Amino acid sequence: MKLSRKMRTLPEQFFAALVQKVEKAKAEGRDIINLGQGNPDQPTPPHIVKALQKSAEDPINHKYSPFRGLKELKTVAADFYKREYNVDIDAETEVAILFGTKIGLVELPLALLDPGDLMLLPDPGYPDYLSGVKLADVQFETMPLIEKNKYLPDYAALSEQAKERAKLLYINYPNNPTGAVADLTFFEKTVAFAKEHNVAVSHDFAYGAIGFDGKKPISFLQAEGAKDVGVEMYTLSKTYNMAGWRVGFAVGNADIIEAINLIQDHLFVSLFPAVQHAAAAALSGSQECVAELVALYEQRRNALTEECHRIGWDVTAPQGSFFAWLPVANGYTSEGFADLLLEKADVAVAPGNGFGEFGEGYVRVGLLVEEERLREAVRRIEKLNLF
Repeated sequence: MKLSRKMRTLPEQFFAALVQKVEKAKAEGRDIINLGQGNPDQPTPPHIVKALQKSAEDPINHKYSPFRGLKELKTVAADFYKREYNVDIDAETEVAILFGTKIGLVELPLALLDPGDLMLLPDPGYPDYLSGVKLADVQFETMPLIEKNKYLPDYAALSEQAKERAKLLYINYPNNPTGAVADLTFFEKTVAFAKEHNVAVSHDFAYGAIGFDGKKPISFLQAEGAKDVGVEMYTLSKTYNMAGWRVGFAVGNADIIEAINLIQDHLFVSLFPAVQHAAAAALSGSQECVAELVALYEQRRNALTEECHRIGWDVTAPQGSFFAWLPVANGYTSEGFADLLLEKADVAVAPGNGFGEFGEGYVRVGLLVEEERLREAVRRIEKLNLF
């Protein structure tokens, strides 16, 4: 059976090849320290699991839930934004429930753009942004994220044609893969750019809870006028270790929210109500589990940075997310360096070129194994005498 043209042009799943390499090495009986994955390693907090269990036992939740999600969860999401970011959200018109924010990021071009329209994407960036590009038959131009600009896009450097044609812009802070964060000034510049050029904005706030050195990441919606131009997508995957639960939400501009809800009316019949009740419990309950998780990631970040500096590896500690963005050793490409570490040190990392052209020269390391395993990984790399 021949696949459709659209299916044949979808980008190859970047992480699939990495997983195959790691699984092959494990099958050979090797002790692989896998730092290339992005899957949280801690369990979902017990009070969230209990909320799911209680809700799942209620037969009323075995029926179809409302197409656009439970009012309870939308209200709690709005309350969460007021409490955490002092941002006012209308629960009825400015919240869309998502099957994880990957869904929202991939479906948004389908909801807002016509074939041939132009998107602006960060480079390096989350590879699945390109899935939405292909499914919507739109074009894209990249915005380089480089160290000298603190991994923030320079809108002034875009071509005049790109500024004129662009209809949708994606940004993501704390950033995957670089670990960089954005400040209010950058978000204000983004709002000004979007208004000047009539561009819709989607801020991927997947790592919104994870900031270090006592600095909490800020929301794009805290910038004045942000709701006039865009939305923010918040997932529970990282904040509450709920990656497998597939639940998140978009908040912000009412027209964009309506577009998301409309396309989802045709694709889904909302989430299992018990998952929505558990999500509401996560957002509205004690946030002590979040503080403990951030402290754990910071401890791991500090351990990794300390070990890298000890062996002469000149790395910069990430300011947010649970990733570190590390330069490769002299004389290596990203992929060559990653292959070397896997073959000679039994350490798996994600090559930076998989995140875009400007990811070349780096590898992404996840802070998603125990501290001692992070230290052991660097000790193994040390034996290769690369630094």
